[in-house]
Amino acid sequence: MKKKHGGHRHDRHRPADFEAFVGRMLDPGRDGWQKRSRVLRAAGIKRGAVVADVGAGPGFFTLALARAVGPAGHVYAVDAESRSLERVRDQLGKRGLRNVTPILGRGDDPHLPPGVSDVAMIVNTYHHFPNGPAYLRRIAGTLRPGGRLVAIDFEKRETPVGPPVDHRIAREEFLRDAGRAGLRLVAEHRFLPYQYFVVLRPATTSRVRRAPRAGAPAP
Repeated sequence: MKKKHGGHRHDRHRPADFEAFVGRMLDPGRDGWQKRSRVLRAAGIKRGAVVADVGAGPGFFTLALARAVGPAGHVYAVDAESRSLERVRDQLGKRGLRNVTPILGRGDDPHLPPGVSDVAMIVNTYHHFPNGPAYLRRIAGTLRPGGRLVAIDFEKRETPVGPPVDHRIAREEFLRDAGRAGLRLVAEHRFLPYQYFVVLRPATTSRVRRAPRAGAPAP
């Protein structure tokens, strides 16, 4: 069942076929277009950082983040699906990673500690939030001073992968919602073939830095 809430289409039900969902999320071929390592470099993920992976799913980014921040850093893996978090825990155990805390988020609350994260990442998840601006405000409250929010999501057009186009939130709509939540665009990266990649900070007037798309000359 789909419903409108805050202008967004939102499917609150669990995946009809959970194993198929996990297979898509953890498909090794996903790295060909998601470019996980390059995303983490562009997002400025450093050793010792605290990162919130909001909408972690079964852990595609979570495990890479855990390795990137190292033992002195920490990752909060937030998801509304308990079965996804169980998969995260299984993978952490197999790899001996102890710097991740899985968190069951519900509704408009990610249940993250306030003022704790250097970076919050929301990847391919924003269209699931029942009230996007309210959720972004809560995420902003979990950032440390100088912290940033990284949002990556599918462009609102047909692509070989991703949700149906009418489920997607266009870049312009996301940025309007972010502005309502007191967040401002400070950087944008254009190397992902199917997704926009924006970086925001709370209440800033910093100049926006846009990277060229792959193959395009630098400005």
